Amino acid sequence: MKNAMMKASSSPPSASISTLDPDRRGSGKRLGGQGTGPEIMCVANQKGGVGKTTTAINLGTGLAAVGRKVLVIDLDPQGNASTGLGIGRDDRTVSSYDVLLGEASLNEAVQRSAIPNLHIVPSRMDLSAAEIELVQVERRTHRLRGALRQDEALADYEAVLIDCPPSLGLLTLNALVAAHSVLVPLQCEFFALEGLSQLLGTIDRVRSNFNPQLRLHGVVLTMYDKRNNLSEQVANDVRACLGDLVYKTVIPRNVRVSEAPSHGKPALLYDYKCPGSRAYIQLASEMLRRMQSRRMAGSV
Repeated sequence: MKNAMMKASSSPPSASISTLDPDRRGSGKRLGGQGTGPEIMCVANQKGGVGKTTTAINLGTGLAAVGRKVLVIDLDPQGNASTGLGIGRDDRTVSSYDVLLGEASLNEAVQRSAIPNLHIVPSRMDLSAAEIELVQVERRTHRLRGALRQDEALADYEAVLIDCPPSLGLLTLNALVAAHSVLVPLQCEFFALEGLSQLLGTIDRVRSNFNPQLRLHGVVLTMYDKRNNLSEQVANDVRACLGDLVYKTVIPRNVRVSEAPSHGKPALLYDYKCPGSRAYIQLASEMLRRMQSRRMAGSV
């Protein structure tokens, strides 16, 4: 597993971060990475129940709260990111399914959330059929990449977070081909380590065959329980293999974070003061600091 981790972490570092006033529109600069256009980051882990969707919507909320204009793309047929940002199923008339199949543009699918600066492309259950429908389509692995590159509306954002399904199928592959980087939420349990090794191997293969600029942005430890020795052991093992790629901020197990989606709200809106919300605020701040530090160090 350590070899896979070392290969996935050897990609180019992320780069410049734009500075915004809180009420500014997107500047067309990346949150991190070279050049203009938004940083496209997929939040991926083929193991379900690791806090992937929770991380996508709460990290997006945290970034939006400090003035970054963020787009969340719900690429999971379960549509939990859409639900968690208050988009009802009857309101998802145009979705990521339509974008992948070329039946709608990205701009046509975007909806505003209740959070200023945070928009979403929602998902519907018919997205589950996309993997079958795309099998015979030319360049089926590049459908999302093409849709993102062709839509001028993307220039309004500084960060795009793609919430991937809990698998390494064609939907996740589309996200990896379209993205600049991958953020991996990792549950602090033993079997999560095996899944991480597989995912890092997939990232390496995608970088070799489809997307040379793809890199591992980092790993976020989730569902951490300080009362459980295993959580500490898993955290230490991952840090020993990946070093600084593992975020210092850890996301604790927290009932209020689990309750928030049923109210159609990110945890940061549902209960700003709960430990989980505070952790996601710290995660957003740490991400911005890391990118700023890399820029100041000249890694752009």
